[in-house]
Amino acid sequence: MRSFTIPLTGLALALGLTLASAPTAHAQQSAPNPQFDAELAKKLGADQRGMRRYVMVVLKTGPNKMAAGAERDAMFAGHFANIKKLAAEGLLVTAGPFDGVDGWRGMFIFAVNSIAEAQALTATDPVIQKGEMVAEYHILYGTAALMEIPSLHQKLTPTLQ
Repeated sequence: MRSFTIPLTGLALALGLTLASAPTAHAQQSAPNPQFDAELAKKLGADQRGMRRYVMVVLKTGPNKMAAGAERDAMFAGHFANIKKLAAEGLLVTAGPFDGVDGWRGMFIFAVNSIAEAQALTATDPVIQKGEMVAEYHILYGTAALMEIPSLHQKLTPTLQ
């Protein structure tokens, strides 16, 4: 394979451009977004990019696997009740199970700024308290639209849960 180098000015001329017309990070202009909703952006905590900070919690298999039975059923009933409570408070944006491969059991995405805040919320969950699962924490920078998931979910479920 043969490689060659074209100086930047040569490449620009070959493309019919001048260096003066090439866009730069400082010179780029953005058009206003006609769909922008400032009130919604503020409500959801969006920054200038429409993003915000979250903490994602990965739930993994813990050291205390509880045997099937009434105690395990009660622990998971408490787990799901805790999920509903945190979602109703606007703290838990989404949660769900993984396939269990490599011990990955589930995840939470919390609308909080720090891992310490997420740790305090995760500590309220019976599966963590009993050691059925352990938590791993990661800062996540994602779309502020995630904040709408709990209310959208209610519109997708035909029965009250």
